[in-house]
Amino acid sequence: MAKTWYPIIDRDRCIACGTCIAFCKHGVYEEDGNGQPLVVAPENCVEFCRGCAKICPAEAISYFGDDENN
Repeated sequence: MAKTWYPIIDRDRCIACGTCIAFCKHGVYEEDGNGQPLVVAPENCVEFCRGCAKICPAEAISYFGDDENN
């Protein structure tokens, strides 16, 4: 699991569809009560998985630790 690489949600782009929450079986996300995903366990993210970003219809997920985001 990742210690220095994890998802970041762009709140302006996120459409609160819950796709990332449903996809991630590692408990990285939880819903905030308004349908918005929260990254609650970044240490559980599987390094370089990128599965949630690939299926995000709003393209609202990037990753801290990627070269382009540092």
